[in-house]
Amino acid sequence: MSLSETVKAPERRTRVVDDCVALVDSEVEKKRGLGGVVIKAGYGAVKGLTPGFVRKVVDGLLDEWVARLEPLWAEALAAGAAPQTRFAAEKGRVADALLSVTDEKAKRADNAIVLGTYKRLRPTAKEHVEAAVPALAALLARHAG
Repeated sequence: MSLSETVKAPERRTRVVDDCVALVDSEVEKKRGLGGVVIKAGYGAVKGLTPGFVRKVVDGLLDEWVARLEPLWAEALAAGAAPQTRFAAEKGRVADALLSVTDEKAKRADNAIVLGTYKRLRPTAKEHVEAAVPALAALLARHAG
């Protein structure tokens, strides 16, 4: 099953989104030091906008993220490799694919809190996304079955 088919299947989408939100929460919680304080504060501000805000954002971006990740997933399968292994080896490429979607969305953001938080955190975002790639790949593999 392709990644696109996985996230479009109604019986799976809710679980994929739930797991993605849990992954983001977990990754934010792991952050330490001054940078961790900044990330946690920004994430807290964004989460506090409205109940379910992060879930809504993840659900709204999921199809675009998957569209950007699908070629990497297909490359791994075509090479006979586990997508998780390929994603870990190409974590920079995976992070760039994901961030290209959020960068485009940020250009059109109309919420000052969201936009300000994104601009403040974006300079170090790639390293944080790269750190989450193995867990993201495992999550996707679990759902793609």
